Amino acid sequence: MNADILGIDGKQAGSVELPIIFETPYRPEVIHKVYVNLMSHTYQKQGRYPGAGENVSAESRNTGQGIARLARANGEGFPRAGQAAGVAGVRHGRVAHPPESWKIIYKRVNQKEKSLALCSAIAATSRRDLVEKRGHKIGSSVKLPLVVSNDIESVSKSKDLKNTLVALGLGDDLARAGALRKARSGTARRRGRAGRVGTSALVVVGNEATTTAIKSIPGVTVKRAKDISVLDLTPGSKPIRLTVFSQNAIEQLKATTAPVNRIMEMVR
Repeated sequence: MNADILGIDGKQAGSVELPIIFETPYRPEVIHKVYVNLMSHTYQKQGRYPGAGENVSAESRNTGQGIARLARANGEGFPRAGQAAGVAGVRHGRVAHPPESWKIIYKRVNQKEKSLALCSAIAATSRRDLVEKRGHKIGSSVKLPLVVSNDIESVSKSKDLKNTLVALGLGDDLARAGALRKARSGTARRRGRAGRVGTSALVVVGNEATTTAIKSIPGVTVKRAKDISVLDLTPGSKPIRLTVFSQNAIEQLKATTAPVNRIMEMVR
């Protein structure tokens, strides 16, 4: 299976033989399972202090008072006196079913399933129907998988990199991602989530030289081939993200033979 190599000007600059990883069958159920399990590794455990809402001097006044038999704060002459306390559902009371810090939220992933999901996701980047189904807008002349020469790894300015992506036929998708930009306010903004942007192309390179040039392009991210994950290829577990491979990235995928051979033995 061969693919055309495009220059940064969008013109054909040769061809390359794709690695065997692109022959992996498409397994959306495995991709979804691995995505959910890997996403759980990013969660932070949280819980409540077990004595929260219960460290109060309160006792019931029993029957015959014409009031409910709830525990009430002791004392008199101040607002808190006589108020229900120490139980759930009352003012300043405890939470009924709070989150517990010892709950197991880290989901394990079988190594073979993880490898199969990654190989299947990489192979799915060559399917135009899946890329368009996700919502990406690509030109009719774009052939997938999209392989670019190593010149893209030496681009140092965001303007030049954006022009390169437009020359590759991804201009409409960049505009779509930029139009989905949304500014947040309130609690989300105070906690560092001031805005949200759409998801556009993922650029897979052999080294990290392009990272400084890609930060100001909405929706575009860059990853090294050895660090690529199912989380990068299928955001929201919805296959598959529009992906641009550099020639060095393709060579690194060819060198990664151990998980691919294991997967091919499973599917044969």
